Amino acid sequence: MIDKSTRRDFLKRTATIATGVLIIPQIIPSTALGMGGKLPPSDRITMGLIGVGSQGTSNMRGFLKRVKELQIVSACDVDARKLEKTKKIIDGANSNNDCRIYGDYRDFLEKEKVDAVSIALPDHWHGLIYSAVANKKIDVYGEKPLARTIQEGRAIVNAVQKNNIVWQTGSWQRSVKNFRQGAELTVNGRIGKVLRVEVGLPDGGQGVGTPPPMEIPAGLDWDMWLGPAPKVPFRGVCHVNWRWILDYSGGQLTDWAGHHIDIAQWGLGMERSGPVEIEGIGFYPQEGLYNVPVEYDFLCKYANGVEMRVANASRQPHGMGTTWYGEKGWIHVDRGNRIVASNPKILEEVIGENEIHLYKCDDHVGNFLECIKTRKETAAPVDIAHRSISVGLLGEIAMTTGKKIKWNPETEMIVDNTAASRLLYRPYRKPWTFPTT
Repeated sequence: MIDKSTRRDFLKRTATIATGVLIIPQIIPSTALGMGGKLPPSDRITMGLIGVGSQGTSNMRGFLKRVKELQIVSACDVDARKLEKTKKIIDGANSNNDCRIYGDYRDFLEKEKVDAVSIALPDHWHGLIYSAVANKKIDVYGEKPLARTIQEGRAIVNAVQKNNIVWQTGSWQRSVKNFRQGAELTVNGRIGKVLRVEVGLPDGGQGVGTPPPMEIPAGLDWDMWLGPAPKVPFRGVCHVNWRWILDYSGGQLTDWAGHHIDIAQWGLGMERSGPVEIEGIGFYPQEGLYNVPVEYDFLCKYANGVEMRVANASRQPHGMGTTWYGEKGWIHVDRGNRIVASNPKILEEVIGENEIHLYKCDDHVGNFLECIKTRKETAAPVDIAHRSISVGLLGEIAMTTGKKIKWNPETEMIVDNTAASRLLYRPYRKPWTFPTT
């Protein structure tokens, strides 16, 4: 039996390349252990949770289904009420009362010795907490979008790569057949040379007026919820509707860029690069608390001449999803296993042995757990998540400034525009400081 304190090091050592051969840890079939298919606790991956709101709870329930491989042992959130509910669920799944809970992620990271963490937080917290967890050398399942700003995204990528942790982004469309098929057909030229791409994201925003300041609910640490964002009174916007406020998110644009823009660049073979020019328009509420764009429409140009238009769905011919247009036809993919083409025969094409085969994964959570054991790259690695949201954030900058943005995807710098360059980063409220690696 492997001692828990050394289990992580054991997995990393046994999954390294030695004399040209990848050595994988030997996994004993759980049925041979006489535990109803469940591995002994010391052999299972231990996981903690940071953020147990709606998405965090959904992710938790998905991980709890993996009881044969995984045990959730701790949780952290700024809302004590949500923590208590989460603890009851986890303790019930574990048939004990041992789930440890924390109100501050720093206490969590100081005291917990887990293999992995599932993180689901408002976007403005991603830069700090993702980097801090990576610097503790803990493997991460992290929600998209990767970051609220491009410089935060780069800091996260640097921390993940420096510490050699396994990272899986919650961009689960990469583990769904129709998205992979559409991207694979496109990148292998089945519609000829790609000329342009359309990305349809949800129609944006909503109005709420300006609610008066309210009493902070019992159990909610509002100052900690705000974290590096500006200090403001509590107005009832917290666990869900934060997405419609620019201090915390970019609305539907940044929420969905990590999905459909991600797939678009996958099919272009550009998932580790980006456009060189971005320009567009956004339509913003004229009053009220919510201030993200209710409509948005921007055009990205790549160095190879391909153009990609990103807009809210009602502005796109195919609505939601990704559509690649080539010299020989088009392919469209969206949720619900939907894939259509200008000619149905395109979808019958078989990718040859010597052609490009994209990462094949049909189980996003399972892929993360397997990669923790093998130390291989996941289906949705951190640098690709960074490149995907960068496109959405560049579109946001172009709409905010009203100027065409010239972007260098190699240096990740805006060219000859000081005002726009300042928007690559957002200042942090004291005492919080920008993440370092």
